[in-house]
Amino acid sequence: MKLLKQFKIFIIPFALILLSNSAYTQNTYDITHDEAFTVLLKAKKKAEVSNVLVNIAVVDAGANLKAFIRMDESFLGSIDVAIKKAKTARYFNMDTGKLGELTQPGGIIYNIEHSNGGLISFPGGVPIRNKDGKIIGAIGVSGGTIEQDRTIAIAGAKSIIE
Repeated sequence: MKLLKQFKIFIIPFALILLSNSAYTQNTYDITHDEAFTVLLKAKKKAEVSNVLVNIAVVDAGANLKAFIRMDESFLGSIDVAIKKAKTARYFNMDTGKLGELTQPGGIIYNIEHSNGGLISFPGGVPIRNKDGKIIGAIGVSGGTIEQDRTIAIAGAKSIIE
């Protein structure tokens, strides 16, 4: 009986450690850091070709910031907007411009941008899908016009499936 009690003292904590470490493993459908940098750099290249100074944020499947760049001389106020566009695109798994259509006065989710610590419901945030079509993260771009931001974000999002 005493041996069984000692066994429990050592095995239970060991089992808990193993279980807790598995909580930190990466989700199969989560963007890797290499993919995040590929997305980020492709978007940056598109911005440079378009002669637009932007902030670019990439979030993982859990909407956590994975990669970020602030192009030299881009707007400081666009930092938060880029991050929120990426998070918003991931929270709702859709282009933030499409979400914006639903948030207009009289829309089915009018005023939702006040939830989740503040959302952005205009173009520039796009979900990132892997080659199997699974959403693995999102990108947010801010600093240009909304059309430029969206075009740059789409270029980045498509880079890992090209």
